[in-house]
Amino acid sequence: MSDAGPTLPRTSPPPVPPQSPPHLERLLRGPSGLGTSGLRMELGGVPEKEPSAPVPLPEVPEPDTEEGTAIPGLYHHPVLPPDEARVAEVGRRIKAWAVDEVQAVPAQWQDQFDGFSVGKYMVACHPDAPSVDHLMIATRLMVAENALDDCYCEDHGGSPVGLGSRLLLAHTALDPLHTTKEYAPPWVESLGSDAPRRAYHSAMTYFLKDASAAQADRYRHDMARLHLGYLAEAAWSQEDHVPEVWEYLAMRQFNNFRPCPTITDTVGGYELPAHLHARPDTQRVIALAGNATTLVNDLYSYTKELAAPGRHLNLPVVIAEREGMSDRDAYLKAIEVHNDLMHTFESEAASLAAACPVPSLLRFLRGVAVWVDGNHYWHRTNTFRYSLPDFW
Repeated sequence: MSDAGPTLPRTSPPPVPPQSPPHLERLLRGPSGLGTSGLRMELGGVPEKEPSAPVPLPEVPEPDTEEGTAIPGLYHHPVLPPDEARVAEVGRRIKAWAVDEVQAVPAQWQDQFDGFSVGKYMVACHPDAPSVDHLMIATRLMVAENALDDCYCEDHGGSPVGLGSRLLLAHTALDPLHTTKEYAPPWVESLGSDAPRRAYHSAMTYFLKDASAAQADRYRHDMARLHLGYLAEAAWSQEDHVPEVWEYLAMRQFNNFRPCPTITDTVGGYELPAHLHARPDTQRVIALAGNATTLVNDLYSYTKELAAPGRHLNLPVVIAEREGMSDRDAYLKAIEVHNDLMHTFESEAASLAAACPVPSLLRFLRGVAVWVDGNHYWHRTNTFRYSLPDFW
């Protein structure tokens, strides 16, 4: 790779064709960018009065002017700053839940909890949620997942030793144990034994009030994928092993954000039918979105992880080690890997929409694309947690 670094890509959606009604185009905007012209034509033919239509969104300004600096060369799309009133209300409710209801955030962690800005994160990722109650579905699950990651794997007492046992027992808070009358009571009691299990159990209980059986089963499956990824990373940590780049990317397909965009329909107040969600091409689009958004985290958290004790695996670190590159060149190549995944995600989503232009699927694809955009927005603007390396 040359010292010039990657070519700066276009970071805004293409202009809306004059014949396409602007409000409908923005209402149904799905993936945009390379390879998506077919999708945009399909969206133009969707009836305006489809069932459970999402809330119309205003046009996105270009460029966005919020705090934080986007990684140079990182392919992304600008978003509107999230609604401040919703951000404040979600922030108030989630802190009450995390601190008082499930006791997942002790006093000494509350500054970090506030700095995480989870309300801003979830409102940015789900701008069409019908209500704050719907936003809270995603917010509780997000905080529960982070509580487990911190307490079992990372900052607050986490360890790779014995992780499998802890994850399995925590997973029963999402996927309940079916056992005998004799052994059920101790399992029920175990659900309150630590912060991750209390948070998982409570968040899942709230989720089940609004999710269908198929949506709940889908979420449990994706959380099992997440836990499998945690175990692979833990095994490498115990062995002090740096995987090959392709192996790292395989781990990151499981240890990633996939459980978040996969529930975009529940948060939006509608349901993508199970047979459409299970299509291989739908699964590929969701996987690509999860992979790309997780590499956003690798790139924005790079300096934070370098400053932490021990060696934290992320894509730039693995590329540097396995491909013999300088830190700078490895980081710039990681940007290219992310961009490749993003373009493939958008192209595959466009192909899926053209092949199956069902309103609920088009809306779901749009929701996943908006989640991808919101995820980047949160990482870019969260200067409490993240800063960029001095590679430019």
